[in-house]
Amino acid sequence: MERTNYSSGAVWEDIVGYSRAVRMGNVIEVTGTVALDDNNNPVAPGNAYEQTRFIIAKIEKVLENAGATLKDVVRTRMFVTDISRWKEYGKAHGEFFSNIRPCTSMIEVKGLIAPEYLIEIEATAVIG
Repeated sequence: MERTNYSSGAVWEDIVGYSRAVRMGNVIEVTGTVALDDNNNPVAPGNAYEQTRFIIAKIEKVLENAGATLKDVVRTRMFVTDISRWKEYGKAHGEFFSNIRPCTSMIEVKGLIAPEYLIEIEATAVIG
């Protein structure tokens, strides 16, 4: 099965040794994604809703590069630093996925790679 790695150019990819996404056959796994722009700057610090929207749009872009769309997403995993803000994360997630309805998890974690990030999202897509 052919493997294709997709990079976003994030500062951590070379240090840690990972790809933004990996496609094998009809499955695409998107790595944990934070609200980091193309210039390696945090987006919307302190704003859970906007960070979630930015991240899902970023995931959508890499899926499109890999030949998929958000409609192919079967699972998302949201790692959040403050679960009490679940409605903010959930509202943004729902704006993209309310008709697609993938399996999802929202898990509170102690922290992410930098304190500016309130949420990190992973996704799995299956092209059918």
